[in-house]
Amino acid sequence: MHRDQSPLQAGSAPELVPSLFLDLYQMLDEFTPLPIRAEFRFDPDMPAMITVEFLAERGPSLIWRIGRELLHHGLTSMSGCADVRMWPALPRERPSSWLLLESQEVEALFEVPAAPLAEWLDATYRIISAEAEMDGLNWDDFLMELLDGPATPSE
Repeated sequence: MHRDQSPLQAGSAPELVPSLFLDLYQMLDEFTPLPIRAEFRFDPDMPAMITVEFLAERGPSLIWRIGRELLHHGLTSMSGCADVRMWPALPRERPSSWLLLESQEVEALFEVPAAPLAEWLDATYRIISAEAEMDGLNWDDFLMELLDGPATPSE
């Protein structure tokens, strides 16, 4: 990498980024970690969002869509607010970050290994840069829906 090339800039040729499977720990309380597998997926058509599926051994999986920028910043500093927050864990043998997911019904805290997630996120930024991830968004329709509700066809 050249010194003036940001790791968050897109590469020259689009390519697919395979899903990342990580072994996380869900903290049931202060001292009780529960191993859980999670799949992180990147869709170049929606590059600002990462789909995270928490794969349950029994029962249905749980899917959250988390901002790519939130995950990236959460590896090195406090990131996010409200329902999704991420921050680095205290330094130790295996660098990790805490991922807190909250809803009205439940709160879940996960320990996420930092190195493989960082490498995988860097690969997504080589596909579509942070600066370009909103390029495909139709801002007029987005703002109309945000302000007035769903757009109605004009005659």
